[in-house]
Amino acid sequence: LDFWAPETVSLVTVGHRADFRAEYEVVYDIQALLEKSGMPYEIMIGNVQEAVHTQRDSNIRAVHSYVKYNDLDTINAWSANIAAQNSGLVSRSQLGTSYEGRPIYLLKVGKSGSNKKAVVLDCGFHAREWISVAFCQWFVKEAVEKYGSDTQLTNLLNNLDFYVVPVLNVDGYAYTWSTNRMWRKTRSVNSGTTCIGTDPNRNFNAGWCTVGASSRACDDTYCGSSPESERETKALANFIRNNLSSIKGYLTIHSYSQMLLFPYSYSYAVAKDHTELNTVAKNAVSQLTSLYNTKYTYGAGGTTIYLAAGGSDDWAYDAGVKYSFTFELRDTGRYGFLLPESQIQATSQETILAVRSIATHILNNA
Repeated sequence: LDFWAPETVSLVTVGHRADFRAEYEVVYDIQALLEKSGMPYEIMIGNVQEAVHTQRDSNIRAVHSYVKYNDLDTINAWSANIAAQNSGLVSRSQLGTSYEGRPIYLLKVGKSGSNKKAVVLDCGFHAREWISVAFCQWFVKEAVEKYGSDTQLTNLLNNLDFYVVPVLNVDGYAYTWSTNRMWRKTRSVNSGTTCIGTDPNRNFNAGWCTVGASSRACDDTYCGSSPESERETKALANFIRNNLSSIKGYLTIHSYSQMLLFPYSYSYAVAKDHTELNTVAKNAVSQLTSLYNTKYTYGAGGTTIYLAAGGSDDWAYDAGVKYSFTFELRDTGRYGFLLPESQIQATSQETILAVRSIATHILNNA
């Protein structure tokens, strides 16, 4: 079974729902088993392959669009273009290079100024979470379109720098377009096995490989051979380490389950800033919900969702970035990783309200 939520069978717990995908050949056996057990179940997506096809409502992919899912080449061309056309507000650099040799780009968004505080915003950690990648593009679009006319956003961009990574796991993302839509991990080769890839969000040195992560290379939550074994995670970690004096916020965008999480996820330990982080999350969720009434839960990762070690948010927090949050965007399972393109705009609009809320708090308090 391919577990979607939680990400692996070891995280399934009594009293909590689990979403999984089954191959066609065994689906009737599984239904019979569930019925025999008396366990309530619901078929969310009857035909995943069909859902993959219908997720993209148009096959015209040549042009970049903010309301469509764009492939990696299109996103890379877009990031070069938006930086060139908005040089006073956006600049592009290379964060690093992936295992397969692809550039990982970084956009710096904000008016130039001295001693500015900064917020890191990354998308596309997990390859199949396409709505995450769509959101980062929308965020940059909003910045360039509304700078100068939107008071709150203009103030944020004048006083904060946003470092945006549109796609961190570039190899995995490219693979979801070419070969396997449900791919999650990186595409690095693991010695001693034919199984490919590491879960980049289990690869950080934050309780590394202790809970909610697997030491088996074939598993979707494989923690890697060592912390930061992946070029992608190493590049991000190095960037944050090298800019710790200015980076005050870290927002990592995932999907799905409609949650806003903060440390800790690798243990049930209460973060020293728990009360403040909880208030910031509560206010952000309140802003998000105000637009389309989308319901989010929020709280410390370990108690709100499940224990999972090696995550970037816990690592960033322990490294000294106090305002460290993980977003799990829409939905709660009806479409899962196959959120239709028709929901990109609404998802992005509501999420930006939460990001603005957190960024405003950082500006005023960090």
